[in-house]
Amino acid sequence: MLVILFVTLLAALSMATFSAGSAHADEVGTEYDFTLSGNVKFNGEALDGVAIAVDGNGYTADTVTDAAGKWAIGVPEKGAYEVTLDEETLPKGVVVAKGGNVIDTEFGLTDRKSVNFFLGEGTRNTVSFFDQFVNRFVNGLNFGLLLALAAIGVSLIFGTTGLSNFAHAEMITFGALMTLVFSVSLGLPIWLAILIAIALSGVLGYGLDAVIWKPLRRKGVAVIPLMIVSIGLSLALRYLYQYFFGGSTSQLPGAGMTDLKFGPISLSPIDLASMGISIVVLLAVAFFLLRTRIGKATRAVSDNPSLASASGIDVDNVIRIVWVVGAALAGLSGVLWAYFRPGVSWDMGFQMLLLVFAAVTLGGLGTAFGALVGSLIVGLFVELSTLWLPSDMKVVGALVILILVLLFRPQGILGRKERIG
Repeated sequence: MLVILFVTLLAALSMATFSAGSAHADEVGTEYDFTLSGNVKFNGEALDGVAIAVDGNGYTADTVTDAAGKWAIGVPEKGAYEVTLDEETLPKGVVVAKGGNVIDTEFGLTDRKSVNFFLGEGTRNTVSFFDQFVNRFVNGLNFGLLLALAAIGVSLIFGTTGLSNFAHAEMITFGALMTLVFSVSLGLPIWLAILIAIALSGVLGYGLDAVIWKPLRRKGVAVIPLMIVSIGLSLALRYLYQYFFGGSTSQLPGAGMTDLKFGPISLSPIDLASMGISIVVLLAVAFFLLRTRIGKATRAVSDNPSLASASGIDVDNVIRIVWVVGAALAGLSGVLWAYFRPGVSWDMGFQMLLLVFAAVTLGGLGTAFGALVGSLIVGLFVELSTLWLPSDMKVVGALVILILVLLFRPQGILGRKERIG
């Protein structure tokens, strides 16, 4: 229950920190030093009341144009942002004629960036609800699969140690940052950079267990103090990343590829690769847990550590392997998350942490297959909910589903009642 309360608190904080409500153009983001602005006109006539939204670097805000057609939104940092014009707010007969209603932009040397949309006369093309549903369903499946990679690691660690590891977010970020270093900074092929990043993520998991968690376990430190240590470790690593890599968002090679059309479904080659990799890795994890000796030992330790130890299983060795596997999965998830967002930033893992814990809790604490089921449900709901809810409300919607399920099944979908206490 403590984890659920903490997840709910994170949701409230996320909404308060990263979202800004609709307001007049000169009232949005004035506390920040950097500004995105523009002027919406058609045939020399200013268009009033056109909705503009900005999203990027964990920040979301929106506004409307004033009587002069002008809009301005302050943002917390320089970096890449997605600026969206809501076509439904344009006058009848006016459409976005060139460049689309979504523009990806990035600051240059100045603190102000101008973004303008090209408008023309025409008939606005609309997408049917069914087509939108199918497309977002597939995108939700893609997100759920990459979310499962991170959630399974969290679930395995909880199942074998009882630790709710909040520093798992920084393991996710670590994988993306290492891929950025080896692919962009050192110029290695992206496939090689990803493999190195996954290997280094596993080394990070081994090191954290050897230096921090194993000594604390041997001293008999209780679960709550261990969770507090993980929160402190998360903060320390996150701001260490910011110190070395800065606060900007960088793109991995191949990001921004043109989408391929499969009927109503629109996916980039990276999205297809992400889904394929996720499925293969998840099947490999299932084989590891069900068919290998170490996997069976892992499930035994998760069920009853004392009995497993009495049966001759080296519990410490199993936990060490779980940390390596969980960290490697988190690193891979971070790489796929960097392409899905898109972009690599110092706090990207923290932005995903809320949904990871929601998926683990929904599926059942300590069960890897429950984490997979919970992740798919959360991923699908997050994407599909935008058909009815504003995009900045989709995380809250996922938490509503979590609460409703737990009201009827407190142990989660695949959890066992004896694990609740």
